[in-house]
Amino acid sequence: MTRDGLPIDEPNRGAEGGTPSARPLRVLVFTSLFPSEARPRHGIFVETRLAQLVQDCPVEARVVAPVPWFPFDSPIFGAYARFAATPRRATRARGIEVTYPRYLMLPRLGVPLQPRSMASAAAADIARWQRAGWRPDLIDAHYLYPDGVAAALLAERFGLPFLLTARGTDVNVLARMPGPGRRIRWAASRAAAVIAVSARLRDALVEIGVERSKIVVLRNGVDLSIFHPEDATLARQRLHLPAGPLALCVGNLAPEKGFALAIEMLVHVASLRLAIVGDGPMRHELAALAQRLGVADRVVFLPVMEQAQLRGVYSAADILLVTSLREGWPNVVLESLACGTPVAALDVGAVGDVLTDPTIGRIVPVRDSVLMGRAVLDLLRTGRDRIDQRDRAREHAATFDWTSISRAQQELMARVVRAAPGRHADRSDSAVLTDGPGC
Repeated sequence: MTRDGLPIDEPNRGAEGGTPSARPLRVLVFTSLFPSEARPRHGIFVETRLAQLVQDCPVEARVVAPVPWFPFDSPIFGAYARFAATPRRATRARGIEVTYPRYLMLPRLGVPLQPRSMASAAAADIARWQRAGWRPDLIDAHYLYPDGVAAALLAERFGLPFLLTARGTDVNVLARMPGPGRRIRWAASRAAAVIAVSARLRDALVEIGVERSKIVVLRNGVDLSIFHPEDATLARQRLHLPAGPLALCVGNLAPEKGFALAIEMLVHVASLRLAIVGDGPMRHELAALAQRLGVADRVVFLPVMEQAQLRGVYSAADILLVTSLREGWPNVVLESLACGTPVAALDVGAVGDVLTDPTIGRIVPVRDSVLMGRAVLDLLRTGRDRIDQRDRAREHAATFDWTSISRAQQELMARVVRAAPGRHADRSDSAVLTDGPGC
């Protein structure tokens, strides 16, 4: 991708790739990580970044968020029922139109077929928008597999340039598997650019074979209008949380979040209680661990919450714990700091890029419950002047604004569109999607 010699204030091309126009850049976001009424927290970080981009820059966006097909929406089917309950279309934040096409996914056995299945399901909605006059300038895809590979197929189908954004597990786990890894490299080689949310993730992309010159580091930010301190006492009363020192974990109750470490840490910090916000397959296993360790009376499980509700939980807590095995950019760190709550975290992902002030955040170098307990106690002692600590945490979070990131993202997209070859004529809507070479 060429960047030099492309002035950032040059007008975008027209919808057909002809004469320039001053209309907003049209961005088609493609990702299975996007919230819906049925799964309000699923991929909320993608929606947040997009909403900020549309708010701050001349960008018009629509979203295709494929959902696995499932026939029954009864709660007895658990997470699968939420697939069925997802609406077919919705209008989300900033008036962004979202479509949730269904694609066939066979657990385990269907992993190699997912990109093709997702792309085929999405193509009909994209073609419908084009027939109605809305033609995107580029595709902005999030998560490298299967989403990124599917986006590469769609980009070829519709003759569009595309960007990929790597998020963490897609690079650190999936890209190191023979099949997905080969297809991720194929998609990345065709992308105009690959966005990494941290320098560490950029280096991991280079390790798996992505061309360094293609990688652009664009960190995440935090919305200070949503995340800000609330009265801690009132927040605890509203959430029925106990008095005394309170630690917090937020995220999916899945193995990679490592919440077992937070429960084990309670054994070493006798006065501390723990609230865990989230849902997932490890809910009963974590409760059983707390029971075995004799700390069940100090652990509270809270359900998945909307962002405005999370603000109250962050404000109620004395400290946030990040115990993940791996991360890209852990948004919970900035959200917590913006609410005035300090953080103790393992050294994963971009944690080191954010927690640079020891009075509001401590990094634990190795996965050890004793060391995590010491970090918690140190932060609690440091924060005896709680008002000053909350102010410092909030001020630190404010340095991670969204506006500068939105502008950099829009400029990157504009450069990609201007540098793209002449638009190809759209193929017939009935064209068959096929994998590219090496897939």
